Amino acid sequence: MNISYDWYKIFCCAAECKSITVAAEKLFISQPAVSQTIKQLEETLRCTLFLRTAKGVKLTAEGELLYRYVSEGVAAFSEGERRLTAMLRLDAGEIRIGASDMTLEFCLLPFLELFHEKYPNVKIAITNNSTPQTLELLKQNKIDFAAVSEPVNIPGFEIFRVREIRDIFICNAKSKIQDNIDIADIKDELIMLESNTSTRQFLDGEFRKQGFLALPKFELATSPQIVGFTERNMGIGCVVADFAKEAIASGKVREIKVSTSLPSRHICIVRSSDIHSIASDKMFDMILSNQTPDDHFYAKKEKG
Repeated sequence: MNISYDWYKIFCCAAECKSITVAAEKLFISQPAVSQTIKQLEETLRCTLFLRTAKGVKLTAEGELLYRYVSEGVAAFSEGERRLTAMLRLDAGEIRIGASDMTLEFCLLPFLELFHEKYPNVKIAITNNSTPQTLELLKQNKIDFAAVSEPVNIPGFEIFRVREIRDIFICNAKSKIQDNIDIADIKDELIMLESNTSTRQFLDGEFRKQGFLALPKFELATSPQIVGFTERNMGIGCVVADFAKEAIASGKVREIKVSTSLPSRHICIVRSSDIHSIASDKMFDMILSNQTPDDHFYAKKEKG
């Protein structure tokens, strides 16, 4: 049978209100319209659904049976409409983001803060992994977009550069290492990230261009660990400059100027060209339009 959803909605409302008049008021339609709809429904189903009483209406046995099943469907439709409306208004929804420690701290955090302030009911799920692992999650559609550092190799996906970063060499502030040194001369003293990271892949590639292979003294899981080891004079750290900024400012480490500096690279936002959720698109647009400058965020952080 091809019966209109509106008919069932009116039927359920009349059954719950036990009154044609009250149902009409609740649905913002006329009383004759409710009566006519119920009559059409009864004629289509070939049975009586309501008994008219002095106080209003009550369901027949057939009406009770129909209501038991139809009411669940009407409630489900209403809930679906409610949730969709909330999602469109960004009163609900979820964003799934993949990021590394670096991209989270030095790119995403200001935008996450602003987005949460504006849309507190949107859930944000962040998966923290290395760039290769994060890109694999993106391929599997387990995240909406990835915030990763170059090099990025993922054919068929959209890649947007959002922030420039620079890799530097640092040593203990009391170290006697001179500036303008060749990187090859310190290759055995380096403290670097593990080989399964995009940063390490980038550095290894640049070192090969200069004709040598680095043999790190220590391979560590995170950049803050590299800074910590360098502070203790355990080697020469190779990190993105942002991670060493505080230690340099406090005088615990200093940057070594090398004879051939490394080229700058970028933090990138990567996502598929498919249709995305309203919440995901809003966050994506916020990042690309740079609505919240880093300086504002970090100034606020220092005051806090």
